[in-house]
Amino acid sequence: MSEARGFPAFGVQRGRSTRGKSWWARAWVQAMEDTSLDSDQLRKGRRYANSGQVGTITISPGRIAATVHAPQDSYDAVVLVDRLSDDEWRRFLDQVGARAGHIAALLDGEMPHDLVDAAGDAGVPLLPGIGDLDPSCTCDSWELPCQHAAGLCYQVAWLLDEDPFVLLLMRGRSREDLLDELQQRMSAGPRAAAISPADEGSGPDGPSRVGHGGPGAGGGALRRGSIGVLAGEAFASAVGPLPEPPAMPTKVGLDDLVVSGTQALAELVLLPLLVLDAARRARGQLSALLSGGAEPWVLDEWQDAVRLAADYPELGEALRRATGRPAELAIGVQAWSYGGAPGLDVLENSWSPEAGELARARVEVQAAADDPIELTAEGNRLTAGGRQLRLDRVGRWHPYRLDSDQWMPAGPPDRDPAAAFAVQDEW
Repeated sequence: MSEARGFPAFGVQRGRSTRGKSWWARAWVQAMEDTSLDSDQLRKGRRYANSGQVGTITISPGRIAATVHAPQDSYDAVVLVDRLSDDEWRRFLDQVGARAGHIAALLDGEMPHDLVDAAGDAGVPLLPGIGDLDPSCTCDSWELPCQHAAGLCYQVAWLLDEDPFVLLLMRGRSREDLLDELQQRMSAGPRAAAISPADEGSGPDGPSRVGHGGPGAGGGALRRGSIGVLAGEAFASAVGPLPEPPAMPTKVGLDDLVVSGTQALAELVLLPLLVLDAARRARGQLSALLSGGAEPWVLDEWQDAVRLAADYPELGEALRRATGRPAELAIGVQAWSYGGAPGLDVLENSWSPEAGELARARVEVQAAADDPIELTAEGNRLTAGGRQLRLDRVGRWHPYRLDSDQWMPAGPPDRDPAAAFAVQDEW
């Protein structure tokens, strides 16, 4: 059974956005605000959040609660969130293990866009939508959410900024439960190839078996007369059983590095960050190998500089000097922050998807618009005046806007082209 977690009350916040910094925190706030019918309650809720009047926040599967201290009284605010079923969690874990770096990203405090998109495609809603949050409060206000529940929700966005596992706990699994189950999956290793009756033959010594290996596996079988022997069995007979796969190492922090305690030369003051990055990337590679996931995108020198600048702002100045392209680096960081490597790819490159894919997207955008929209298609791009959608190579649409004759990333991608286009209505 997953246990509840308590989070200490936030003190007074000055200048902190109640909408959150991360895209998943902003999606949480948007779901809450879209539910509201009273903007005045939201305004008062932001005041409660920033003034430190929300007490300890307790989060358990399907439930968020806190005591909110008003000038005249204190009220108990609660927000209910739908829990994922066991089958939905199984499908979610399938998606986590299907792409290199997903586990490492979660452990590093990131919620990858493509993980949320893939989970959604598998019918697993991680982020709440309109009407998915059920707020209540012991005050006598009829609005949903009231100012006290709204204040609680705004502070939850700050928790989500720091740890995406908070979202998963709301949906029904604690960090420990989730990682234990992922570890069990990785320790089990890839399943043996299935053998169908069509693959079986008859020889004088009984049925022969042919395995199904990957490319270059030669069918996965070694032949001995008329009998097929699985390559794995032949290898095991020669060298004995293979050892269990290694356990995933724990997440590395900056203070865990040996170099962080040394007196670095002036030109190497950023060495600890580079070592930390190398350790995290190696961990992501190991995660991919153990889970059978796809390899990470291969980046060239410029793309890797953009990635480093996005992941480690402390390296920004050094990378601007090293690349000699400060303006382009800033735009690249924005594209990476919204959509990762695929987002950077659509910033720099155009490609030609199937014509039918663009035609369907055009129809969906036009059907969702309040007014007629004239869309032109070129390569992987749909353009309407100063707005543009760019399709990446993993099936997501990235919104762009025209700013001083230059196309700029305008928001996170979405597999729904109409939703991606609508992001630009907030300009």
